[in-house]
Amino acid sequence: MVWLRTLLWCALWAAVGLLAGDLFTPAIGWAVPCLAFFAMLVWRNHSLSRVTRWAQDPTTAPPADVGAWDDVVAPLYRYLRMQSRVLQESHDALQNMVAGAQALPDGVVTLNNEFQIDWCNRMAMRHLGLRLPYDRGSKLLNLVRSPDFVAYAQSADWPEPILVRLSNSGQERVMMMQMARYGQNQHLLISRDVTQIEKLETTRRDFVANVSHELRTPLTVLTGFLETLRDMPQDAVPAEQREQYIGMMYEQAQRMQAIVEDLLTLSTLESSPGAGPAVVNMSELLQRARQQAEALSNGRHVFEWHIDEDLDLLGNASELTSAVSNLLTNAVRYTPDGGQIRVYWETDAQGMAHYRVQDTGIGIAARHIPRLTERFYRVDRGRSRAVGGTGLGLAITKHVAMRHDATLGIESEPGKGSTFSLDFPSERVSRDQA
Repeated sequence: MVWLRTLLWCALWAAVGLLAGDLFTPAIGWAVPCLAFFAMLVWRNHSLSRVTRWAQDPTTAPPADVGAWDDVVAPLYRYLRMQSRVLQESHDALQNMVAGAQALPDGVVTLNNEFQIDWCNRMAMRHLGLRLPYDRGSKLLNLVRSPDFVAYAQSADWPEPILVRLSNSGQERVMMMQMARYGQNQHLLISRDVTQIEKLETTRRDFVANVSHELRTPLTVLTGFLETLRDMPQDAVPAEQREQYIGMMYEQAQRMQAIVEDLLTLSTLESSPGAGPAVVNMSELLQRARQQAEALSNGRHVFEWHIDEDLDLLGNASELTSAVSNLLTNAVRYTPDGGQIRVYWETDAQGMAHYRVQDTGIGIAARHIPRLTERFYRVDRGRSRAVGGTGLGLAITKHVAMRHDATLGIESEPGKGSTFSLDFPSERVSRDQA
């Protein structure tokens, strides 16, 4: 079409030249088409320069009215716009995939066939201590210095993940790592932090072992006395000795019952959502706990009670009774005869309620305090059993505190006594208006 239009223009200007030659002189007849051809050449060069400038930045709108170049520029511009949309869509899709990979709770690392790092998400940086772009192109096996992982990565296949212990920022973490192949000679590494799961599994194993150990002792005593009474003739055992055996058996049975009851209480606290909060008369609750503590003490300790009788709580009465009594009985059990036990139930200037039990007992070393609320954790196993504790009291108290939005505080120093406290937020405080 372009050459046809050009040919028609040339024919038109030739005809005009012939007509001008007939009307005027032959020189004018030749001058007219020459000038026309020169004007066409100047116009096409001007249009070409406009097209050339546009070609340097084809994302803008093309120049209008560029003559024969319109047939080239218009379809080219439509093609460029279509390609721009395709590229933008591809870019958006890639950005979405990268954002999705960054949001994964697991670490993701892409590697080439030589285990050199191409890319990784933020979680992989945290898990493995990687830094992008600094570590791009580095060999992963030189950065993750674990013999188990190196042997796993260099194996022929990876049907199962592997657990790897890594030290990052001074903390040991347990990582579940899985390798996979994708694309053309590309590798994918997925890492998952299972440190907490590993701790929970260790806690579960310790819990089962501790329960078995705690129940084995009273069961052994019971079995031994029963076998003795069964194998010996009835008249061979004096009545006083038989009564002593029965009393010791009853004591061990009560110990097992206490352990089972505390386990059931702890299980209920951990699994049940709990009833809605009701106003708990803390004065009456503390009075009952006081009677129990003084009966357990049997006059061996000096008590001081500082109780705000108008201060009540919103919560669960049975759970609060358990927590309050546990802290009191612990003070009685671990305070030598003649020692002092001070009990406080009061508020502060911010409206928070505080329950504190302060004793002059044997105290606890600082290294034991963070673990006191673990199930069956004992600072001195022999002494704990001698005073009759189950090893679950503080674990129960901690869960009760959590269910009442409170915090359990422990301050202690060997030889100077201990202070256990429950600090309740002001939202849990209810003042008696009577």
